[in-house]
Amino acid sequence: MTEVDATDLAILRVLATDATRSAADVGRAVGIGQPAAWRRIKRLTDQGVIAGRRVVLDQAALGFGVTVFLGIKLAAKGRTGLEDFERAVTAIPEVQLVQHVLGQFDYRLRVTARDISDFERILRRRIMTLPGVGQVEANVMLSEERRPGPLSA
Repeated sequence: MTEVDATDLAILRVLATDATRSAADVGRAVGIGQPAAWRRIKRLTDQGVIAGRRVVLDQAALGFGVTVFLGIKLAAKGRTGLEDFERAVTAIPEVQLVQHVLGQFDYRLRVTARDISDFERILRRRIMTLPGVGQVEANVMLSEERRPGPLSA
């Protein structure tokens, strides 16, 4: 485990809310100079604590008004079946997230679609034809609230 002090945690909190902030902005926010902030950000990145920076897209603004969570239970299990399913499902652009889970289902997918008709097309033509798919359960997302992460004050 990487040693992270209070200043590192403050930097991570700042970057978690806006990863586009410059080292000078981050330094000002946590009370250190730009060079020190830059060195700390670089160290945290090199150590893998900062694993990347992402752009958060507004799905609705892009015309994707429906998000559905799918629980997928594979008909047959085995290493080959899992690999074939994972390879095929990650090639579907509407599938935003693939999670291999323990419980009632083998996988949980987050699927975005323009509307319910578009989702039905994706489900029938892409999801249900994936290798090994057995049972599928769909939950349509009504709303989403951003929860504070583990670095919340």
